[in-house]
Amino acid sequence: MLRVVISGGGTGGHIYPAIAIGRELMKLNPEAKVIFIGGKGQRESNIVPKFGLDFVPILVEGFPRRLSSRWFKVALKVPMGLIKSLHVLRNFSPSVVIGTGGYVCGPVLLAALLLHVPILIQEQNAMPGITNRMMARWADEIHIPFPSAARFFPASSKGNIRITANPIRSEIMKSSNGREKLGLSKDKLTIAFVGGSQGARSINSAAVGALKHLVKFAPDVQMIHQTGKSDLLTVKEAYDKSPFEAIVQPYFHTIEDVYAATDLMVCRSGAMTLAEITACGLPAVLIPYPFATGDHQTFNAQALEKRGAAVMLKDDQLTGESLADVLISLIQDRKKLSKMAQRSHSLGRSGAAQKIAKAALSLAHGSNHGDSETQRNFSYFPSVPLCL
Repeated sequence: MLRVVISGGGTGGHIYPAIAIGRELMKLNPEAKVIFIGGKGQRESNIVPKFGLDFVPILVEGFPRRLSSRWFKVALKVPMGLIKSLHVLRNFSPSVVIGTGGYVCGPVLLAALLLHVPILIQEQNAMPGITNRMMARWADEIHIPFPSAARFFPASSKGNIRITANPIRSEIMKSSNGREKLGLSKDKLTIAFVGGSQGARSINSAAVGALKHLVKFAPDVQMIHQTGKSDLLTVKEAYDKSPFEAIVQPYFHTIEDVYAATDLMVCRSGAMTLAEITACGLPAVLIPYPFATGDHQTFNAQALEKRGAAVMLKDDQLTGESLADVLISLIQDRKKLSKMAQRSHSLGRSGAAQKIAKAALSLAHGSNHGDSETQRNFSYFPSVPLCL
């Protein structure tokens, strides 16, 4: 029986690609046994089991960016995570281990290396994460969304790099009747504010501040707002006092229904978010997270803006008034909004999860000959936006 270990966590940008790949593996080989190793008590421990994957927790934590007493406490957990990973892999005997990033991948991929198990890494971003960069020299394959990310990996790993779009779950493309499922009007223009799995305070504050400037559009516009836990009550109270029809939740577990219901996104510009919204052909107002590593979210947003699929608004320029100005310009120019949707759709890609799953199966069967499209040398690919 084919056995596969997948690991990734900390943020939805690492978790959901891992889920997409794992589910494609089970479609390609229904008898395969796939387990997901993630952080105990971390976000992935709640999300992964909902998608039918067996979850195995390990004790692990990310290092603080600055040296402090907490740094040494975290350091003590690293060998514990490695020992648990070694124990799980020895007992499970996987044919391949897949890592999608996040600190939890470190001990899992290191255990795979020590046990001589083939390693496949999937990286989502323009600036690869620390764990993926560190482990890349020992990976059998590294899947990246576009060629320019290759320069951040060790020279010794270049021959193992494959160009593959970011993997998205099949539900993202298949959802329909989103407004009906969410209890929203069918005929109103729908704007969705989504700040990521934890919400985004600057987006929440600007959206609340924008409401008073948008009041005249209330008969024709409705809102979906993912707030995160900390801002839920404040944001909900603001909508309750406004004339807008709105659904406000801390988190949408079926984000595909949000996409299916939406005409315009207001969101961050993380790699997976852009992969999903372009696959759905959604125009967007993109507000890059200003503290992202290497400022890669600004790079992402600029790529879509240059191609006419989005408007970028920087976080330090974000106010209720500035956001309202951008939204009003799009609400009043439906032709531009429609053209942005077309451009977004033209950038969208699907099928990456299956390609990566096939590559993993090839590694598991002792072959380095994965899907032909992902085997091409990265140097022959033109520069494309991060979400592709």
